[in-house]
Amino acid sequence: MSQAKVLLCTDMDRTIIPNGFQPEPADARKQFSDFCERDEVKLAYVTGRHVSLVKRAIKNYALPVPDFAITDVGTKIYQIGKGSWQQMADWEAEIDKDWNGKTHAQLKHILRPIKELRLQESSKQNTHKLSYYLPLYLDKDTIIARIEAFLKDANVAASILWSVDEPKNIGLLDVLPEHATKLHAIEFLQRKLDYQLDEVIFAGDSGNDLPVLTSQIPSVLVDNASAEIKQAAVELSKHNGHAEALFLAKSHRDNEGNYAAGVLQGVAHFAPHFVMQTNKEASS
Repeated sequence: MSQAKVLLCTDMDRTIIPNGFQPEPADARKQFSDFCERDEVKLAYVTGRHVSLVKRAIKNYALPVPDFAITDVGTKIYQIGKGSWQQMADWEAEIDKDWNGKTHAQLKHILRPIKELRLQESSKQNTHKLSYYLPLYLDKDTIIARIEAFLKDANVAASILWSVDEPKNIGLLDVLPEHATKLHAIEFLQRKLDYQLDEVIFAGDSGNDLPVLTSQIPSVLVDNASAEIKQAAVELSKHNGHAEALFLAKSHRDNEGNYAAGVLQGVAHFAPHFVMQTNKEASS
């Protein structure tokens, strides 16, 4: 990997935020923050959270303020500087093409016949993110197939994301432009900032991170991820021909593969010289 600079793209919840069931290593977030303060490191958060929840998490968990934030499951990109969070209009223009001129309200009307869907709160919606609740006892695959059929008839290119809010025990279903994914957003940012592929590292923990984890982008899966996600990531990355681009963080003691510690373990794997240089400067 090139050592001059690194674009570190990381998920937030249960990746650098220790809000999973597993314990967090001591000083993990402090070490992560220290690394991200380096001039050669650009930090981008890649999250399903709305921008207000990103800012709240930064404050509540003492996280470093990023240079960029890919929010709302890839539908928004913010550039951060001098306390200002500016939306990147060229990203919105790029993904808007997929909806073929249809608005959020029009898509909502198109899907109205699917009575099992319950619209999420207005704070969870945006111009390119239509979000629903779906009870876990229902057959999600059948319902998703119906959604896809309605959207295809309307000539809308969309991606449907499914996830589970475990504390609330409810399914979450997002309708997004086809290219409004974490993977495409990271690739867009990489091109815009003129970073080479081997100057980018991604870190994640869950199912909606799999498209990036199993791509050609060097990626780390933190050790606190579920066994199912680990198995899926390994199998899919092999199937996609990118097995060498996936690193699974490991805990040999003190849970040092969990959360932010696991992210730094992955950085050390893909950019060992960069990390060694960091440690050398810190000790001098």
